Amino acid sequence: VQGFLLAHNGEKALYRQQNNWIIAPIRPLPPRTAPPTPPAAGPPPAPLKTADLEVKIKPREEWAQMYRDAWRIQREMFYDPGLHGVNVADFEARYRKFLANIGSRRELTYVMQDMMGEISVGHLSVGGGEQPEVKTVQTGLLGADYEVANGRYRFKRIFNGENWNPGLNAPLTQPGVNVSVGDYLLAVDGREVTAKESVYSFFEAKAGKQVVIRVGPNPDGSGARDVTVVPVPSESALRNLAWIEDNRRKVEKATNGRVAYIYMPDTAFGGLTSFNRYFYAQVGKEAAIIDERYNGGGALATDIANLLTQKPLSRVATRDGEDELQPQGAIYGPKAMIINEWAGSGGDAMPWYFRRAGAGPLIGKRTWGGLVGRAGAPQLMDGGIVTAPSSAVWDPATSKWIAENVGVEPDIEVENCPEAVKQGRDPQLEKAIEVVMAELAKKPLVEPKRPPYPNYHVPGGPPTPATANATRK
Repeated sequence: VQGFLLAHNGEKALYRQQNNWIIAPIRPLPPRTAPPTPPAAGPPPAPLKTADLEVKIKPREEWAQMYRDAWRIQREMFYDPGLHGVNVADFEARYRKFLANIGSRRELTYVMQDMMGEISVGHLSVGGGEQPEVKTVQTGLLGADYEVANGRYRFKRIFNGENWNPGLNAPLTQPGVNVSVGDYLLAVDGREVTAKESVYSFFEAKAGKQVVIRVGPNPDGSGARDVTVVPVPSESALRNLAWIEDNRRKVEKATNGRVAYIYMPDTAFGGLTSFNRYFYAQVGKEAAIIDERYNGGGALATDIANLLTQKPLSRVATRDGEDELQPQGAIYGPKAMIINEWAGSGGDAMPWYFRRAGAGPLIGKRTWGGLVGRAGAPQLMDGGIVTAPSSAVWDPATSKWIAENVGVEPDIEVENCPEAVKQGRDPQLEKAIEVVMAELAKKPLVEPKRPPYPNYHVPGGPPTPATANATRK
């Protein structure tokens, strides 16, 4: 059951199961002392026949109602009762005059976006609703970069992904798919491929379907072979993982394995999963670079700042192996965080906490600047949304709002200019490596000396509290 509504009298419920809507009677609960009663015999309630349902609407009346509801949502749910100085009556009247000339739901959205922009706050979104349905053609993708050579497309890079992970399936690295960098793509489902046409045109409407591609080491087709692949509808996850792993390898090589690289795509489930995966696997390293560029936000991530600023409290000696550090699961050396203008919300909060905790410098560009978050709002009558930012973050030390419409400034500003990126460079990451390695050189981690084992059978023996106090005197 994906959702349900109870009738006002409590006798029936409307619920959704997969794509079906069903009405069923509600059985009253028996007294606690009574034995449980089995469900009534007979077939289950039949799904409602909704395919032929039609509703007559008056769009202009609906648009006027949704316009009023948009302001009502802000008035009742916005975190600041004064709406950042907006006089609701004045602004509602100012923009209402545009309703008479609106010709579509999209135009209503445009007006409301302009109107809500007067509040000047992040996380206020206007969208959705009833829109014309446009049929799209989903192009299949192989998870690869191409280059043109000898009038053909040749595989320049093949993204590996993680084939055990459903969200990171890489079509060309599946078991039995024998395709290598440098191979030519010669044909798709029997249709010859040449560089005269876009390579993507050969995969139109083939996402998620089995496709036979012919590949080979030579442009003339000699030595070619046919393999069956299943193109994916999007390569974004594959390319993002490749970018992360490329960065990790750059840091590994540039620091001779001394510095960890941890990427956090957001501060929600995905970000915490990524942190756990990359941080704890590199706990033995001396320092760390945390990369939160393009961070999509989520939670406030105070726990990340706490984890990154742990101090060594003790060591535990055993008969064999290295001494165990306490607390476990920490990197105690210098740290730096890379930020950019595409990181926001929780991606604003995390670097702010990182700096406040004294974890290290921030490197890159100022963050987006949106720390008035939202927790949901009622839908408009056609299913559209107008969110109402309902919670704002402020600093008790200064009694000032944090980051909203300002962002978090870096300690060291570095621009990733297009020319450098095209050359395969990452100036922001390079600066972070430079800063962390300089800090390591300035303050190298010193391995403490384990105390000698106690000997209780020599004169004086190990110190006791009494002898220790006498020595101090």
